[in-house]
Amino acid sequence: MATIVDRPAAQIGLEERFFLRAAIAMAIVAAGAFSFSLAMGRSSFHVPPLVHAHAIAFMGWVTIYLLQNIFVTTGRIDLHRLLGWVGVGWIAMMVVLGNVAIVLMVRRGGIPFVFQPLHLLVYDSVIIFTFAGLTYAAIVLRRRTDWHRRLHYCGMSMLLGPAFARLLPLPLLIPWELEASYFALMIFPALAVWSDVRRSGRVHPAWRWGIGTMVAAMLLTEVITHSAIGSALYRVVTAGSPGAAIAPLEYAPPPWTLRPLIGGVPVHPA
Repeated sequence: MATIVDRPAAQIGLEERFFLRAAIAMAIVAAGAFSFSLAMGRSSFHVPPLVHAHAIAFMGWVTIYLLQNIFVTTGRIDLHRLLGWVGVGWIAMMVVLGNVAIVLMVRRGGIPFVFQPLHLLVYDSVIIFTFAGLTYAAIVLRRRTDWHRRLHYCGMSMLLGPAFARLLPLPLLIPWELEASYFALMIFPALAVWSDVRRSGRVHPAWRWGIGTMVAAMLLTEVITHSAIGSALYRVVTAGSPGAAIAPLEYAPPPWTLRPLIGGVPVHPA
């Protein structure tokens, strides 16, 4: 990663410490969210191998991002560069595993009751591709350190959507559950902009591109979800599977809903 010129060393040090602290906070949110979900019985280790691979890939990236910031702050640029090239292939693996995982979940009709199947399908895919786009852009701009670290930061922030979805009381937020998790993850970019203004008195242009891309991703999610494109996508994804019998934009009844009994068997209301 190149050295930033024309800025006081003290200011550069403050910036590096901010990004390290933010990376630590992001890692705590990600690990805490999935640990909380496991403790509440909403997650289990008794899942298909693909789910384990997906979890390892995404938590692995959290570790990579944290280590990259540690290496920069401690002056180990050689390790930072080496791990950066590992990350190039890691991102591609995440894109594949993330999309396959959500498609399989939708096909088997396993979407949690707090989400609309189509909305979650689009949301998760858009998050993954936006993360990959921002992160690859950061890698392309690796010689422009100020842009590099800010675009990386925005990409990492996008990945926190599923983590916040596990921490927020989503049943109370229906029908805005995904929007709530999105606004929660935007706390990190907002803090970064505030930190920039405090240090330099201005907003770095990288934030406009990074945050603008994040906002565009959420708008795209809403447009696709509620369009003919979204309906067609859902039909293609669920064709020949149990998910095809589930309405794309309806919520499943919660597990605690009292349903009428027919012959002692709970049935869904018409």
